[in-house]
Amino acid sequence: MIKRYSFTGSSTADALLKAKAELGDDFAIEVTKQIRAKTLNQDPLFEVVVCVEEEEQNPLSELNKIEQVNDIKRQIEAYTNLGKNRQTSQSTPKATPKEQWQDEDVSMSISRVANEIKNLASANDSEPSPLNIQPDYSAKMRDMEKKLDKLNDKLSLIADAVWEDKKEARGEIVIPPEFATIYKKAASSGMKSEHLKAIMEATIANMPSSMKNNPSAIERYFYFLLEKMLPSKKIMLSQKKQKIIMLIGPTGVGKTTTLSKLAYKYAYDGEIQYKTGVITLDSYRIGAVEQLAQYAQVMKMRMVEAINIEEFKSAIKAFSGYDVILVDTLGSSQYDTEKLTLLNEFISSVDADIEVNLVLSANTKIEDLLEIYDNFSFTNISSLIITKLDETRIFGNIFSLVYETGVPVSYFCLGQNVPDDIMEANSNFLVKCVLEGFDGSSK
Repeated sequence: MIKRYSFTGSSTADALLKAKAELGDDFAIEVTKQIRAKTLNQDPLFEVVVCVEEEEQNPLSELNKIEQVNDIKRQIEAYTNLGKNRQTSQSTPKATPKEQWQDEDVSMSISRVANEIKNLASANDSEPSPLNIQPDYSAKMRDMEKKLDKLNDKLSLIADAVWEDKKEARGEIVIPPEFATIYKKAASSGMKSEHLKAIMEATIANMPSSMKNNPSAIERYFYFLLEKMLPSKKIMLSQKKQKIIMLIGPTGVGKTTTLSKLAYKYAYDGEIQYKTGVITLDSYRIGAVEQLAQYAQVMKMRMVEAINIEEFKSAIKAFSGYDVILVDTLGSSQYDTEKLTLLNEFISSVDADIEVNLVLSANTKIEDLLEIYDNFSFTNISSLIITKLDETRIFGNIFSLVYETGVPVSYFCLGQNVPDDIMEANSNFLVKCVLEGFDGSSK
């Protein structure tokens, strides 16, 4: 059997050394290619694919069965912990004798199923080695499948009992047990409770009845529904019509770093390289201006500082022959009316369309996000840029912001690296962040 392995390195030779260290000399080179060009702060990346002839392994389905057993064990442990948490919660009223009997009954059932699984797993461990499969192996596997089916049925009954017992904690939302998995994901995402209620009710009411008994189908439908609720926007550029893009937002959200990433993206990272200029209005933070100037110098890009409105007008005229003008603004608290007023004067002073992007940090709680949006909304915000996705694991706040304001997201910033850690927004990615979290794999 031919098996392929992939190795990467800063050069083809480097990747081959890694292949030799792991596989020895018994391999053949199949493909060599460059998968990332050299950038401002990163070396190039090359990939080498090699193939090795190995003895064919017999794919043994019993390994899948063992994983099924382990998966059921994990689920039971989760429900057991749920029951323990319920019993130890100080806020839970003392159970009546009937309620206490129900809890003990569920716990006993879980214990019995867990014990059966333990016995089944132990029996499986004592099965003959895959290298010495007995003639009655298929019959044993069928017997094991039947036992697993019975255990799954028992687990479903226990899960339904626990889910029904906890319904008061879900408030006014009536959630069938089949929706439990997706409800828990959404409830732990940090989105506003009223949004969660509205979405779950819409899902239950509108989902075809043929799908409602299938948790996998329910999850797919829920993902699809959330994607439709989250608008995203692609900023369109043209060499025929100039685009002025201004980044606004509170202090510390990463406007200057984001602008540097966009400058590189528009000027170098695409099929069309747009002539790009930078204007900074942030004369308050000397370090930020120096940082932006350094990036502009490395990218061989013109940058102009504008301290007042007249200088801003002159800078716009100086870039009249450019395809894109990126404008970095001073960071401002949503409560600083003086700076907000000055920002409005800058925007309204020029006779040109300015596309305003509000930059917000993903690790900001939803109440603050909505307040920031409201206080900056006088600028006629075109889209949102969400930064610092790598600094949080909860994204329901971003969902609720977009859902409530209806303003699309144009970019996500995934980290601090310039120019790499930025991506065009799409609804599918945000929904996955909301329900599954962000692990950095999309960088």
